[in-house]
Amino acid sequence: MSKKSWVRALCALAVLGLIAAACGDDDSGTTPAAEAPATTAAPAADPEPAAEPEPAAEPEPAAEPADEEVAEDSMNLAGVCPDPIVIQTDWFPESEHGALYQMVGADYVIDADTQTTTGSLMAGDVDTGIDIEIRAGGPAIGFASGSTHIYVDDNITLAYVSIDQSIIRNEDTPTLSVVAPLEKNPQIIQWDPEAQPDIESIADIGEAGLTVNVFAGGTFIDVFVNEGVLSANQIDPSYDGAPSRFITEAGAIAQQGFASESPYSYEVLYEEWGKPIAFELIHDAGLRIYSQTLSIRTGDLDSLRPCLERFVPIVQQAVVDFATDPARANAIIVDAVETINSFWQYPPELADFSVRTQVELGLVGNGPDSTVGNMDESRIAEVIAKIIAAGFDVDPSMEPGDIITNEFIDESIGF
Repeated sequence: MSKKSWVRALCALAVLGLIAAACGDDDSGTTPAAEAPATTAAPAADPEPAAEPEPAAEPEPAAEPADEEVAEDSMNLAGVCPDPIVIQTDWFPESEHGALYQMVGADYVIDADTQTTTGSLMAGDVDTGIDIEIRAGGPAIGFASGSTHIYVDDNITLAYVSIDQSIIRNEDTPTLSVVAPLEKNPQIIQWDPEAQPDIESIADIGEAGLTVNVFAGGTFIDVFVNEGVLSANQIDPSYDGAPSRFITEAGAIAQQGFASESPYSYEVLYEEWGKPIAFELIHDAGLRIYSQTLSIRTGDLDSLRPCLERFVPIVQQAVVDFATDPARANAIIVDAVETINSFWQYPPELADFSVRTQVELGLVGNGPDSTVGNMDESRIAEVIAKIIAAGFDVDPSMEPGDIITNEFIDESIGF
């Protein structure tokens, strides 16, 4: 045997000895293998390399939470939002406020003295863990605007603020609109089509010289006067929301109103009138403001950001849900008006009419995209320019981003 063969044999025996020793260290208690006899048998073949150990199985990733669990967590407002969320509206309860009442739970309570409706804040069928309080506006707050009144009461979380008011009052009481439940302003100027058969638009009212009875401080009137649509001597700012003046004048004047309420009320509810009215939307006459936006005090943005990230999409979905199936929320609205028991009348038939009209006229709906509740900055820039041109004391450097934000809008929610 050659020297090389002896060396190879000895190496093989050494390897076998090591393997036997390793087996003897096993905790299983088996008997160690006997030592190999010292013989001169043919040298063993080169040992096969030890097999690579199998890699340890990677741990299973933690199960992703179900979509339903994620959705419900995003709807949990407890500890994230003020409790209750207090929303100041601009008038008595009405179906233009439908998205708000869509969020009110079955445990709601109406207080006739404070003219408030309070209940669990619901996101569809999910209880968000906090309450919502909806406050009547108009006479209930001395006809103050939302942009002013939100600074009167620190308990108010959001208020209805029309974009024109936000622009004009930005220096003294700055507000930031975070969602627009209505795509078009429901405000109109109405007239009697029998007494004024030649009038078909607000511009025609201007040419005819009819008196226009409106609320004091309405921005659209100043814009229309500045643009020559109406003249200053036509404007009577004594309107208080009641129908008496228009009825008494028997078609001799025009008046401010709401497309989603006035046609029904004058034809059905106000028996002294009892016939159709004609109207044009202020939006269609050229002033495309977003009315009744939900707005915060501008300085509250950082503190309310975590809340708004969850709350605004809930509002968007409530807009869609209300327009699709308004029966439950309308019943709460009717109940609230009956409980408050003022001059404002709002039977179920009017509530139903309002929703149909909102949908038919596009008062509620998506913007130019497929999203509900967001605001078009180019449209707002146009309104800013018109208000400045009308002579209001507004910072000429104002930009849409100073008064609105789409930061919290969920672009996937729409009709």
